[in-house]
Parts: sequence; C-alpha cells; structure tokens
Amino acid sequence: MLMPTPTRYDYSAIVERPVYDWPGGARLAFYLALNVEQFAFGRGAGHTPHNWSNPLDTRIYAWRDYGTRVGIWNILELLEELGLPCTHLMNSAVCDRIPSIVSRINARGEEVVSHGRTNAERPGDLFEEDERRVIREVTDTIGAHHPSRPYGWMAPWISESNVTADLLKEEGYRYIMHWPCDDQPIYLRTRSGPLLNVPYPIELNDAPFILNRGHSAEEFAQGMIDQFDMMLKISARRPLVCPVSLHTFVFGPPFRLAALERALRHIANYKNDERVWFTSPGQIADHVLSLPPGTVPGDGAP
Repeated sequence: MLMPTPTRYDYSAIVERPVYDWPGGARLAFYLALNVEQFAFGRGAGHTPHNWSNPLDTRIYAWRDYGTRVGIWNILELLEELGLPCTHLMNSAVCDRIPSIVSRINARGEEVVSHGRTNAERPGDLFEEDERRVIREVTDTIGAHHPSRPYGWMAPWISESNVTADLLKEEGYRYIMHWPCDDQPIYLRTRSGPLLNVPYPIELNDAPFILNRGHSAEEFAQGMIDQFDMMLKISARRPLVCPVSLHTFVFGPPFRLAALERALRHIANYKNDERVWFTSPGQIADHVLSLPPGTVPGDGAP
C-alpha cells in the first residue's frame, strides 16, 4: 500500500537502537519548558478557555496577559523555592515589551529557546523568504537581549511549513522541538544536512491538556508524576527525555499552582539521584551532537 509518509525521518524502533548515557551516567533527562508568550490585542491567534466564537475579546486578552504580569512570577518563585531549573520558550516580542522578564531570566542564567515573534501569528503559514525573515528577526532580537543567540526553535503553535527545518538549519540552529514522535532525540533530514529534534511534549503540555481537553490541574500534576516515575523505570533499559511544558497564564494562577507544586516537589526529591539529569533542551542537544556516528537515528551514518 502506498501512502504519504514523512520525508524528514525514517521509522526506528527505540528498542533496536544503541544504548548511551546522559552526562554523569544518568539515564533520564528531565526538563521543564516555560512558554513565555505575548499576544496582540484584538488581532491574530490566541489561546482561550471559553467563548470560542470570539477568541479576541478583552477578557481573553487580559487573561493571557495575566501570565506575564503575575503567572510567570508565581512559577519562578516556586522553582526557586524548590531549586529547580527551567527553559524559557520565549516570543521575541517579550524582549521588546517586558524588560523585567528578560532581566529575571538572565539573572537565572537559563536557556532561552526561540518561540517566534508572537503567539498571535503562525510563521509556518508564510512564504519561504518571509518565514526566513521572521526567523532572523527572532534570532537577532533574542540574541540582543540575552547573553547569546538562541540555537533551539519552537514555533508558536508548533507551526511548521515544508521548509521550516531547512531554514533553521541554514540559519545556524542546532535543534528543533516540533516532532513529538519519540522519547529520544532524533535527526531530521534537511536540504543542508541533519537537524536534531529534541523531544517536546504534546500531551504533558498544560495548554491543550487543560484548555482543549478539559482536564483539571490535579490530573495534569498526577500525569507529571506518573510520567516521571514510569520513565525513570524504563530508563534503566535505555536513555529517555522527560519534558513537561507549562504556560504562564495556565499554571500561574494560585489554584493551579498548588497542584503544580505537589508534582514538582515529587520530582525535586530526585535532584541528588544519579539516574536523573535535570537539564535543558540545549544541553541535551549538545550531548547528542557529541555522540559517535551511528548512535542516534538519522545522523547520516551508514
């Protein structure tokens, strides 16, 4: 039977691959991704917990704006209390509009991943040269406000055109986070050579989990705990990546923050466990890029 299949990667069973370790002999790489997003008032796309017929009304903009005014600070204070790191998937518009967030992230010394200009737009809908200009604008803006330019990309809405991966490779990016097909990093084909895909969660992602599928904060927190515990067990057989994705306007409100605290306290108990590597997508990418040819699917080795 002939049917369309992805051209970016081939099928690879995780049980048939070479086994490797994370730094220090760890087997489970855990990272927390915090989406720091800016939306346009009365224009463009946007998350909404209600009123789907009018996603651009004032209440919904203000609810999302709560994330940068209050939510992010609640989440960062909780992470600091628990001694946990996170990675920031940031719209470049945040750099222009909210310098206090940029300063706080720089003070924490954490990785910033390019998250497009704003979540009011989908760059994958653009023509190729327009998409390239957006990638360059985002890269330059974030690089001007942080200690170094970003090398990882997660587009707003995980929006991808037929040439997104090609453009990212050509613009110096080392990894993308768009393809939730695996629990290990894999390489994607591009017209300029392999580009690494670092696992990013489509299920343990609070926006679709709570806003689209209607689950509770408590269910999400239990999912975090169950995912972490089960992946830690499975990682005895092979290295795995356990990512969790949060949005400032979803888990920033205190009533949800309480459930998040319960889950993160459980995970923080493993900070001194040599099996677990608390890390970032960029550190994962750096480690994988250093592995011998033939270790990771799609690296071009025969």
